[in-house]
Amino acid sequence: MTSTASTYAQINNANVSSVTTSTNAVDKINKSRTSLATNEQTFLKLLTTQLKNQDPLQPTDTAQMTSQITQMTGVEQQLVTNDLLAALVGMNTGSGLSEAVGMMDKLVTAETPTSTLKDKEATFVYSQAGAATSVKVEITNAAGKVVRTITPDDLKSGSHTYKWDGKDDRGVQLEDGGAYTAKVTASAADGKAITTKSAGRIQGVVTAIDNSTGKSMLTINGTQVALDLVIGVTNPLAPAVAANATTTTTTTPNTAAAA
Repeated sequence: MTSTASTYAQINNANVSSVTTSTNAVDKINKSRTSLATNEQTFLKLLTTQLKNQDPLQPTDTAQMTSQITQMTGVEQQLVTNDLLAALVGMNTGSGLSEAVGMMDKLVTAETPTSTLKDKEATFVYSQAGAATSVKVEITNAAGKVVRTITPDDLKSGSHTYKWDGKDDRGVQLEDGGAYTAKVTASAADGKAITTKSAGRIQGVVTAIDNSTGKSMLTINGTQVALDLVIGVTNPLAPAVAANATTTTTTTPNTAAAA
């Protein structure tokens, strides 16, 4: 009976940890269910073995057997609960598509690992933890080759934006469509490196949404961007309509009748 009690104690300790994202929730629920199911099979094997090898002169107590079966029923209910939780989390994940649909035809800004050269321009953002005496921005292509090196004049700490004209160090204009990354290094007055972070930035109107992989992807300027990379959404500016009002005034001369 000690082995059976120990197994049940292990079953009771299995639970679903709190999660912060839908994907992590499903993973943890599934792992918990697998653990419960495995322990359930172990429990049944132990119980069956116990019944086969019980002492005929001292058979298993009926009340104790009923208690064990009741406990096993609780485990089965936990398995069903985990399945329902996984289904609910899946439904919540689907709401991401609804959120994405709400961005259709909206002007969206997103920060991405790379920036795509479009119309001879690519935008990067970077931040540095402190003021520097020297800053170097290296633009690399998809192959990891540095195509342009820039030394910005703004050495202050904080966030910075750099718009690259798409030209390499030789002044050659690179073709649109390439994905580029910005690597930023900064040094303080004492020569120590300053912590920096960099990312690409894309802005444009959302023209399509794809959720075929289970993750909502927005199409912005022909590039697919994950929904969770969006940092801003606004209504696109409507074309200015000039309303020229022409007012015509008709003056009726007054006539006086002389008596």
